[in-house]
Amino acid sequence: MSPDAVAWWSRAGSRLGSATGCRWLGAVGALAVTVGGYAAGTLPAREPWGVWTARGSAPALAGALLAYLGLTLLGVAWWRYGVLVARGVRDATERVLSTLLWWTAPLVLAPPLYSADVYSYIAQGAMVLEGYDVYGAGPSVLGPGDLGADAAASVGGNWTDTPAPYGPVFLVLAQAVVMLTGGEIVPAVLGMRLIALGALALVVWAVRGMGGGGGALWLAALNPLLLIHVVGGMHNDGLMIGLMLGGVLLARRGRWVLGCVLVGLAMMIKSPAAVALLFVGVMIARRDGGVRGVAKGLVLPGLVAGAVAVGATLAVGTGFGWLRTQSVAGAIHTALSLTSDVGLGLGLLFADDPGPVKGVVQKLGLLAAAAIILVLARRAWKGRIDPVLGLGLSLVALVALSPMVQPWYLLWGTVVVAAVAWRTRAGQLLAVLSAALVYETAPSGRTPWFGFVAAGVVLALGLVWARREPWARPDEGIAPSGTAPRTAHADRAARPS
Repeated sequence: MSPDAVAWWSRAGSRLGSATGCRWLGAVGALAVTVGGYAAGTLPAREPWGVWTARGSAPALAGALLAYLGLTLLGVAWWRYGVLVARGVRDATERVLSTLLWWTAPLVLAPPLYSADVYSYIAQGAMVLEGYDVYGAGPSVLGPGDLGADAAASVGGNWTDTPAPYGPVFLVLAQAVVMLTGGEIVPAVLGMRLIALGALALVVWAVRGMGGGGGALWLAALNPLLLIHVVGGMHNDGLMIGLMLGGVLLARRGRWVLGCVLVGLAMMIKSPAAVALLFVGVMIARRDGGVRGVAKGLVLPGLVAGAVAVGATLAVGTGFGWLRTQSVAGAIHTALSLTSDVGLGLGLLFADDPGPVKGVVQKLGLLAAAAIILVLARRAWKGRIDPVLGLGLSLVALVALSPMVQPWYLLWGTVVVAAVAWRTRAGQLLAVLSAALVYETAPSGRTPWFGFVAAGVVLALGLVWARREPWARPDEGIAPSGTAPRTAHADRAARPS
């Protein structure tokens, strides 16, 4: 190769590795995911508009390959952008939001990607309008003449007869989307995407309000795991996270009643947000001090959030059936659930019926998660760890030990950790896990074997990298609320040269 050619490739690589180059590369990747999704996404079973229709096996294969290529480009751009942010490159740190717009825009008009859950949301909203009990039946009860019938026909097999595990606040949002769109599947999906974009905006607001700069937004909002599953897949986890973190932010600012109201609303999207009440209570106990502060922290957040839950349930009119459907998801086996895998394995080895053994192991996992959460809450109360970081780590532990785990569940804790401690080793590990888990699910929503292989390869490479280039010492980023954790970059800058 001639010297001129070498110089040209060097300049091209330098431009591509810049913040501007990452913006373009990530946008091209997101566009490729979207275009590929039109042939290989989670397309509806019936779609009268002819926009998101299956086009045969060959286009589906080509679309899947294009989507995987785009996802890889997006992941590479994200990782390189994170390196630039970590180095303090101004064009990267100061333009994270514009980069987010670049990467999000191509996904806005995409078909549902990586999951069919949005069809369940639409069908459940239609069930409320049609007078069905969403906590007593699944979307299969919708007949051909009912609103949301096309969405119901597109629901994944595991969820067709499954009652809704979501709270009434989310159901009323889904109901509003169906009402405004007449249940037409394409407008209804796009309506749910508007809610997902609102959730993304909430996440950005809460992370910035916590004092999180470019690095925090990089891990929380630019994260490809969030982009493809919250924006592309429209999972309501994004709305739960945004409301929950917003509530914690308000509590941290001393407005704990309004903060608990937001957490209560988040609980009425998905119940894991309730973990935040414990750490809001820790903030109250530390602020007021003494026995009175502890009593206030233990009781009042639960009372406020409980009042919100009761009020929302009565106002929406769907009943309190959500209390009994919280465990329905655990009946479906997912390969990412460690306790389900171990329980099933032990059951197959030592019992004729593996079900009871699996159930016991799942319950032990939840007990272990509860113990870890209590330990973290106590450390936060003692001032040994930031309560917000304690909440994030608690949610990670809850996901790791839950009976059902989906890739996007990792976002529950990742976004919270990112807000206050993205540069810690915990943040670095969560970044590696995020980069790996984007491959676990195909654009069609299926979980092929090669997705696990790709995720394993990325995880192994990421862990090697994290070992060689750790972002921070183990004790960094655990300062109690109100203090700024030191970062590895700041530590190096403080040392004499």
